[in-house]
Amino acid sequence: MKTVNSISSYQYNTDSIVTIGTFDGLHLGHQKIISKVVQTAKAENLESIVLSFFPHPRMVLQQDNSIKLLNTIKEKENQLEELGIDHLIIHPFSHDFSQLSAEDFVKTVLVDQLHCKKIVIGHDHRFGKNRAANIDDLIAFGKKYQFDVEQITAEEINEIAISSTKIRTALLEGNIEITNKYLGYNYNFSGKVVKGKQLGRTIGFPTANIAIDEAYKLLPKNGVYIVSAIIDSKKHFGMMNIGTRPTINGENQTVEVFIIDFNQEIYDTLITIEVLQFIRNEQKFDSLDALKKQIENDKKYTLDYIKNSF
Repeated sequence: MKTVNSISSYQYNTDSIVTIGTFDGLHLGHQKIISKVVQTAKAENLESIVLSFFPHPRMVLQQDNSIKLLNTIKEKENQLEELGIDHLIIHPFSHDFSQLSAEDFVKTVLVDQLHCKKIVIGHDHRFGKNRAANIDDLIAFGKKYQFDVEQITAEEINEIAISSTKIRTALLEGNIEITNKYLGYNYNFSGKVVKGKQLGRTIGFPTANIAIDEAYKLLPKNGVYIVSAIIDSKKHFGMMNIGTRPTINGENQTVEVFIIDFNQEIYDTLITIEVLQFIRNEQKFDSLDALKKQIENDKKYTLDYIKNSF
């Protein structure tokens, strides 16, 4: 798969099939759309294109810098490549771009630049200035500019309406079972292991502190989780704490992972954490001994879960 960072950087003259969206999380509904695009591209000898945008339009149009996303750009790129897409275009979303009329977008972007012969789109897709155009407008433009439009209905995507918003809500509630069910994979994030205060070592539970570069990446709510840690392509199980460490009067949010039966030096290593199940909320203990006893109980619960699930 080839990735470019603007529409103008796409320089192929081959006819294409295109789908458009932020595709945050690339959940099961998104995967249905992508699968249809890839299958049609192969059957009709077309280039398959995903046209996406960054920053998220809400960050620009509503100046909502608080929005957190399920995917980083790199995660989205890796997933789309695995799904078989030929080209990913991540176009910079700006106020000026948002002022492009629906027909100008169709003519200059889809037809002239991307050589679109078919577009596959979700049932609720709107586009153009003020999101004024809908699927009926797109079909009319298709007749005018000679491309086909295929609509994915809500029923086709799923009997329940999967949405990135629902997944974000589930994640922030610690509902990992629903999060992973809707995504079709385990929610994950990556970061480098950095030095912390090394408190865990003093109570027999050394942890890897994870630094995540992308501030817009959404993390689950504060609490303790069962996770798997992928280190040098090998999977290890463990427990993760997200929070402020109230027992030692911490203030800043940290992400710490205790990896079971693991004693390698991994500072500065990039690792991926897959979130498997929520155990409990973060809480303040009266002493480090009380904290240690609770972590021992968490470990027992985790080992039972791993034994029964894998």
